[in-house]
Amino acid sequence: MGALASSVAHARTLEELVRPLLELLQTVTGLESTYLTTIDEGAGVQHILFARNTHRLQIPEGLSVSWEGTLCKRALEEGCLYTDDVANCWSDAAPARALGIATYASTAVRTDDGVLFGTLCAASDERKPLVDGAEQVLQMFSRLIAQQVERERPVQALRHANDTLAVSALTDAITRLPNRRALMKEMDRRLASLKTGYQALLVAFIDLDHFKSIND
Repeated sequence: MGALASSVAHARTLEELVRPLLELLQTVTGLESTYLTTIDEGAGVQHILFARNTHRLQIPEGLSVSWEGTLCKRALEEGCLYTDDVANCWSDAAPARALGIATYASTAVRTDDGVLFGTLCAASDERKPLVDGAEQVLQMFSRLIAQQVERERPVQALRHANDTLAVSALTDAITRLPNRRALMKEMDRRLASLKTGYQALLVAFIDLDHFKSIND
């Protein structure tokens, strides 16, 4: 437990934070599957970002499902963040039925501006009571995750800006096709990858007469 707490304290990325939190959440709740989801409400998609499974129930990490009809959506809308009878409580929740979830607990992960980032969940394929304090732990962990998301936002924005600049530098603004700079960069890359004496680089050049009038 001490090693896990230390991992959380020294986490530098969202994954480094969430992995030990999911393990701690299993210990606290007694539910063998814990996972963090992200939600794109505009696209109507929920994605399982990180998951930890230690028994029969397997929540597939990387799974994307329609946001409509998920346990998380129903729980948020109805304010019912725990049940040990999923089959009767939300009988029309197809993803939960397909995965075999019987007990489910969750809390929303919201950023400082109130935007729904995702949900932090714990589940089991057996009916299990929610232990005392589990709800508070879920909420505390969700706040830690939200804080990490906020910390990473500037870095992600900078990376996105750099990627955009890189693409812009190698793309013609009008046609959106690779430009001369992109051609020379690719030529350098391919030349560098050649094994001297065993491979050759063939380049074809096509010159179209009077193309300027078409281009204009």
